[in-house]
Amino acid sequence: MVYQSLYRRFRPQTFREVIGQDHLVAALRNAVVEERVGHAYLLSGPRGTGKTSTARILAKALNCIDLSSDGEPCGSCDSCANFEAGNSMDLVELDAASNNNVANIREITANAALGSPGKRKIYLLDEVHMLTAAASNALLKTLEEPPDHVIFVLATTDPQKVLPTIRSRTQHVELTLVAPELLRLHVEQIAKQAELEIDSAAIEYVVEQGSGSVRDTLSALDQVVTAGGIPEHRGSVDALVNAIVAQDLTDSMTAIAETVAAGVDPKDLAYRTTRKLRDVFLAGAGVNSGEATLEELPELAEKAGEMGRAVNVRALELLGQALVDMRQAPDPRLVLDLALVRLFAGTSDPHPVQRSARPSGQTQSSSERPAAQARAVLASAQSTGDGEVVAASS
Repeated sequence: MVYQSLYRRFRPQTFREVIGQDHLVAALRNAVVEERVGHAYLLSGPRGTGKTSTARILAKALNCIDLSSDGEPCGSCDSCANFEAGNSMDLVELDAASNNNVANIREITANAALGSPGKRKIYLLDEVHMLTAAASNALLKTLEEPPDHVIFVLATTDPQKVLPTIRSRTQHVELTLVAPELLRLHVEQIAKQAELEIDSAAIEYVVEQGSGSVRDTLSALDQVVTAGGIPEHRGSVDALVNAIVAQDLTDSMTAIAETVAAGVDPKDLAYRTTRKLRDVFLAGAGVNSGEATLEELPELAEKAGEMGRAVNVRALELLGQALVDMRQAPDPRLVLDLALVRLFAGTSDPHPVQRSARPSGQTQSSSERPAAQARAVLASAQSTGDGEVVAASS
């Protein structure tokens, strides 16, 4: 038997199984019960938060033969069985990222007028922002006045790229990232149902990897179970953050080198380091980011005090800019290296070499060494044009 990934195996089949989107679930469930379902919905939000699953459940509920009084599909009638098997004729899904031209949309509008085996026919257009302008315009008329038995559900991760004329013809509902505490509970329940052996440290790891996305969280759980535990590079972010807090250039470069050697994408390392430094910054202000556990808060607050708010802010700014620059950089690791060198050099100026000059005979204090060391590394990188930044010895 072919193995089915956890996120597919445990995809929500009813409204009550959708986690972290109470506002959306309540609105759709009430609409189903009161028979006031709109003709078109636009569901937007980050990946893996339940847009496609919710649309499928809505279609399932609208065609359920034995709908419960609270708007939940029964899960046992022929219509529900077809939906759960993935072969219902009452749901048409289209990936707008790969079917984004006028011909694809005209085929939908032509078929929409045809009858349906069930009570309602639902068209789900995923990543609708990828439609061409011509295809979007071709959809407008049918979207505004679809046949009585047809409902359109548009899903997107970038609603600002959807034509305003399309947005105005739909009921727009935004989905949000799922809170860590809900994801922890969800992972624990799935681990129990799937009879997986996983400890609390592994649960924290997969929740952190998921970053609020249910699908990404369950994918991380799959990886941990397959690997037999947390990857060895799991502590790489903590090591880099500790080095940044201590303003130790050598340890920072070592952490980056070891992490990249273990196969971690520099962009992913930079992103997770930025998130961790954000937690540090908020903990220093007495605020919980929502991603840190209560046990972590005292340690984060201590790091904030040791680092200082000015350095923390500068680190967030430089790493944030590095993430932007990495998108087009031929060597993302070099961008990350230079961002940290500039941080320890005490400047965001790409040419801070002159700052290292000092009057002859004047010695460096121990507190000045990280900055001077960083300036020396940056000066060497700029003058030689090498593709690697090597930490200077202390």
